[in-house]
Amino acid sequence: MHADHQAQIAFHLTGKRPGEGLDPIEALKLRPALFARYCDLSRLRYDFPVVLVQDAQDGVFAQSLTTVVDRLLDEAAPAGTENERLRKHVLRLEREIRALVAAGSSGTLSQLWNAAAKRMGAGTDELLEDSVGRAAAALKADGEVIGCDAELPARLVTHAWRQAQDDKARIFRAIASRLTLKLSDILRADFVRSQAGQTAASLKSAVGAAHSGVFDFDVMSRLLGKNAPQVSLPESQRRRINWALSVLKSQKFFAGVDGTGAYAFVFNGCAGALEAFRERLPKMVELAKAIAIAELEIEGHYVEPRHDIFFEEFGENTLQPDDLALFPDYLVCVRAGDMQAAEYAELMALLSAGLPVKILVQSDDILQESLIGDGRFACGIRSARLASMATGLNDVYVLQSSASHLVQFAERIHKGFVYPGAALFSVFSGANRHTSDLPAYLVAAAAMESRAFPAFSYDPSAGADWASRFSLEGNPQPERDWPVHGFAYEDGEHQRVAADLGFTFVDFVACDRRYAGYFARVPQARWNGNMLPVADCIGHQPLGVPEEIPFSLMTDRDDRLHRVIVNDRLVLEARRTARMWNSLQELGGIHNSHAERLLAREKQAWQAQHAVEAPRESQQPPAATPATTAAAPATAAVSADAEPAPPSDEAFIETPRCTTCDECTHLNNRMFAYNDNKQAYIADVNAGSYRQLVEAAESCQVSIIHPGKPRNPNEPGLADLVKRAEPFL
Repeated sequence: MHADHQAQIAFHLTGKRPGEGLDPIEALKLRPALFARYCDLSRLRYDFPVVLVQDAQDGVFAQSLTTVVDRLLDEAAPAGTENERLRKHVLRLEREIRALVAAGSSGTLSQLWNAAAKRMGAGTDELLEDSVGRAAAALKADGEVIGCDAELPARLVTHAWRQAQDDKARIFRAIASRLTLKLSDILRADFVRSQAGQTAASLKSAVGAAHSGVFDFDVMSRLLGKNAPQVSLPESQRRRINWALSVLKSQKFFAGVDGTGAYAFVFNGCAGALEAFRERLPKMVELAKAIAIAELEIEGHYVEPRHDIFFEEFGENTLQPDDLALFPDYLVCVRAGDMQAAEYAELMALLSAGLPVKILVQSDDILQESLIGDGRFACGIRSARLASMATGLNDVYVLQSSASHLVQFAERIHKGFVYPGAALFSVFSGANRHTSDLPAYLVAAAAMESRAFPAFSYDPSAGADWASRFSLEGNPQPERDWPVHGFAYEDGEHQRVAADLGFTFVDFVACDRRYAGYFARVPQARWNGNMLPVADCIGHQPLGVPEEIPFSLMTDRDDRLHRVIVNDRLVLEARRTARMWNSLQELGGIHNSHAERLLAREKQAWQAQHAVEAPRESQQPPAATPATTAAAPATAAVSADAEPAPPSDEAFIETPRCTTCDECTHLNNRMFAYNDNKQAYIADVNAGSYRQLVEAAESCQVSIIHPGKPRNPNEPGLADLVKRAEPFL
């Protein structure tokens, strides 16, 4: 055993495998143990695939297939026995669509709906045909269906951008239509008052052919000519109005009703977007000037001695943020892996200039090694840290997220596109060739879970302080260094073992086969008490040669569990990742050192003050009311510092976190039920056994079921059940 321990220490410190007892993992195709429950994503109901909704309302430009189906069922087949057939058929249809997308099929939801129905045999099964038809009639959302792959970030962000630009186009067309109509009315009224407008031919043309025989237009012309006022528009005003009309009608920033004639605003590089902006800037100035002149003319407020001078000097420096917000935003979609250092400089310059630009930077690989080598990680410093640098510009909207959470952040994406200034979307796709057969969704989610690519948003329009602007919402268990999840497995003696596993940066690196050399498998016969989970080792850094060897639990394709020990390089990088995450926590108001110091100082001052007052109070007569009153704050302080109450003995479910996996309702649909949001709650705790509560907690994919304490002390096998329930209390 001593030799085994020495070999493990040697690998941990040097990365070399002396002698036997440590196996390379390259050929084992291992994955983090917490991935075991996600082997086949096509059978799970989660955020993907996603529907890019056509004609979206209120910024809802994307919905998960799960959400679309749940809303359809709520409307077409509310929970009830008479609707059970329809519900089962639709849920089967959803699984077929999910499988089609996973296999590479593409198309709109309606197209995939029909394809999935055919695969299920809708043409030969009358009941199925009826269910599919009824459900299709109730289907309100349609659009392209896409999975979580390398193309997702650009497709989803571009779709959101188009929806925002469509809204801008509608607003502009309404403004342009109103101004054009009003200016035309001014010119038309002036023409009608003129001699040319009162000729017989002009009058006849104005009345129209239908009534041309009713009037004598020669007589009408002579009468109008005698009585009409001889006042007409000054020539300078007429030229001004005609110029404004010409600019409004010839502008190319927004397409016409037929969708043609506009500039392109989507670019694959910052240089192209900047060049286009510069070329079009004179036309932007011209259009903004025409709109301003038109508004003044319509209101009758244009005063030539004052406004002529202003508009003669009207140029690009005159444009205000409100003027720029009227125009379409420039969308730039770039891959971080294709960018050179100079392009990063262009990107930051573009953001800092305050231009109407929205930039998507997609990172596919954030585990590059540092340029200095020696096994050190750069950890995507250019891409993963880009959002932090943009936040420092103060007036740029920033959203950083893994692709796995983009659907959840749809509202924040929409806010970025309606924000009147520049916006940066930094997204890690999880799609690269170094993660073997792992789905991009799992890799992207692992990056966020492990804090390698945490999510955050910065909205300058949300308020004046960081508490209003900066948010870490969406990260799993943001108050912790690492998220912790329950994990259960069967040991060699066929006994169930439950444990809490932290998902760390080391687990994320374990997904990448380039770094398999940083891990070594330890055969079960050589496991020992000096091996500790990685999450327990990251928090402290031992002096000298360590006694504890950090390990990660991983599984192979046959779901067999393995312990792999970890090279110290990864542990050091995990500590660095944790420190960077701690810095983000402070910005997000979590474990903020300034707030904690202030609280400690105030608490100390309060205690000192009451320590002085206490002797004075003890000298008061025992029956005096002031003494009783003065003691109340001290009692409150003791209550505030007391240990938190133990977990409730009653069973409960964290309903808002439910993912609608159906595990608990299939186990006992009288004990467990869904609310209106298709999320589980305990409907009747007495409708089942404590064993069912514990089994439901164990099978829950997101560990939100808490079985509490047993209600029936005579239930068989209670001692074992209580032990199994401990991780979920």
